[in-house]
Amino acid sequence: MSEQPKRSNDTASYDKVDTNIRYNEKNDAELDPFEINFLPEHQQGRGPREPFVNEHGVLIGDHQYESDNSPLQQWSEETDPSIMSGDQWVHPFKDVGFQTTENRELFEQNIPPQAHPFLHPDKDVAYQTFDEDSDTAEGAQPSQPASRSASKKK
Repeated sequence: MSEQPKRSNDTASYDKVDTNIRYNEKNDAELDPFEINFLPEHQQGRGPREPFVNEHGVLIGDHQYESDNSPLQQWSEETDPSIMSGDQWVHPFKDVGFQTTENRELFEQNIPPQAHPFLHPDKDVAYQTFDEDSDTAEGAQPSQPASRSASKKK
């Protein structure tokens, strides 16, 4: 597996993308139903505003989400999921994920996301392997999720 180069600035992961493509000749990069009203501080250094072809030959930002060159179209048990990680797979301005309440509040109003919808108030559902206070041998998985309050009383 090849090692990712270190990012020298905010747009380093977009250095290998190609925005000089036929798709952009006929489409206005400013007009997009998935784009939100980013505050000025969230617009700087994000990457290209227009759709681009990433280093794997996949068009990103057209909202079709399918491409013959995409690993998603050629997935098998041998495919390493990490091939689909990184900024080169997400459009910095026109991603459907920006429409979520949390992202709109963050990028349009500077309201940070609240953790409470994503955390259970009294249960730790992480494997005990990763819990410092666990007596479980490394690599073992608990048969049931442990209660945080119960595991702290040991």
